[in-house]
Amino acid sequence: MKVGFGCDHAAVELKDQLLAYLAEKGYECVDYGAAAGEKVDYPVKGQAVAEAICRGEIDKGVLLCGTGIGISLAANKVPGIRAAVCSEPYSARMAAEHNNANIIAMGARVVGSELAKTILDAFFGAEFLGGRHADRVALITKIEEKYSKS
Repeated sequence: MKVGFGCDHAAVELKDQLLAYLAEKGYECVDYGAAAGEKVDYPVKGQAVAEAICRGEIDKGVLLCGTGIGISLAANKVPGIRAAVCSEPYSARMAAEHNNANIIAMGARVVGSELAKTILDAFFGAEFLGGRHADRVALITKIEEKYSKS
């Protein structure tokens, strides 16, 4: 699986740690995030990862900013993206299993690196369950389609 990482300047250290963690587990990782010492706006990085998913360049994404909220909001503006902010493993697993989330977002000022690793393990270790959950994801897609028509 190919995973894209995006972050702003608040989360560079955590991004580097998590990217290395997933790479050690055999994931192919692409870094779309800020580099050390670079000041960037989180919407730019959230959009970059979201669009890379839509183009099929990566399969899933990991987004990081101070809280995980802003960068996930930006990513969720891209049609077809379901980015979930999670601060613990249970929600990360549910985001994958029930919501077919294609991006996990976290806050570098909210979770430490060890907790973030368990959140990634839960997210990437889970699979979308389909069934009634697919029906609900389809409803989300309908809402998205309604408001994306110009």
